[in-house]
Amino acid sequence: MTDSINRRIVLASRPVGAPVPANFRLEEAEQPSPEQGEILLRSVYLSLDPYMRGRMNDAKSYADPVAIDEVMVGGTVCQVVESNNSEFEVGEWVLAYSGWQDYGISTGEGLIKLGKKPEYPSYALGVMGMPGFTAYMGLLDIGQPKEGDTLVVAAATGAVGSMVGQIGKLKGCRVIGVAGGTEKCQYAKDQLGFDECIDHTADDFAQQLAQACDKGIDIYFENVGGKVFDAVMPLLNTGARIPLCGLISQYNATSLPEGPDRLSMLMGQLLIKRIKMQGFIIFDDYAHRYGEFAADMSKWLAEGKIHYREHLIEGLENAPEAFIGLLEGKNFGKLVIKTNEPK
Repeated sequence: MTDSINRRIVLASRPVGAPVPANFRLEEAEQPSPEQGEILLRSVYLSLDPYMRGRMNDAKSYADPVAIDEVMVGGTVCQVVESNNSEFEVGEWVLAYSGWQDYGISTGEGLIKLGKKPEYPSYALGVMGMPGFTAYMGLLDIGQPKEGDTLVVAAATGAVGSMVGQIGKLKGCRVIGVAGGTEKCQYAKDQLGFDECIDHTADDFAQQLAQACDKGIDIYFENVGGKVFDAVMPLLNTGARIPLCGLISQYNATSLPEGPDRLSMLMGQLLIKRIKMQGFIIFDDYAHRYGEFAADMSKWLAEGKIHYREHLIEGLENAPEAFIGLLEGKNFGKLVIKTNEPK
């Protein structure tokens, strides 16, 4: 790559079911030039997250879809390489939303300054960014954990789930994780401090979960859906809380799941057990509370009370394959693409 070229990964076609490499296209364009009041950002880290699958569909949602031939959206950690804005200096690091490309133009609106020499700049995409913030507000504001509660966390070693479980332990919960495979489950117990972790690929997964949750489930942090929720539903206690931030098992679905309609059963459980189930979009609903989260999470990290694992992949060109793998559960920790070397 030369400094005059801007590599961009655009949406070439809309996926039907699971995304495939042909849905993306890597192209080269001229490096953009900032006008008065603007700054030129050079991406160093790109976050890959499940919500991006929904943005590939031409469907109404909480945010507009990515247009065909437009750059894929995504959070980035960038350095300012040219500035015509007095608020930003060349060399500063910022948290931005410039997408799957090397360079982006910004007026400065919405950028979060990270300083000149942040110790772990990519953390702004994970533990100190959207995933950590999602875990914090979803669990504490909606989940309302109390000492002794049983908390079940889906995708327990992922960017959000790993934070949910650890915060739950700090609040005195008994934490049961759900993850795919023995290695991830062992990591959740040995490194993250979960009380138990159940492998959802096991033939007797539902039975194992019921045994681990012998006193029922008080909080279920939902970001997966599908068979995991099917196993959770009958175990929910009266007054249970369900923060809902994602449904990764359904993102590639092209039709409703087979089998009987269980919506009436779910509605009945919500009514009879007075269960609170609430969806949320983190920055839409809680942006005004980011400072509260940042203060607590920074403190917990400094004290060694929160452990964070990053799955780092080198090269912007590898983003499509990595994203496809993310939707299949192949990542181990927060998935980040290192797009360029810092300057």
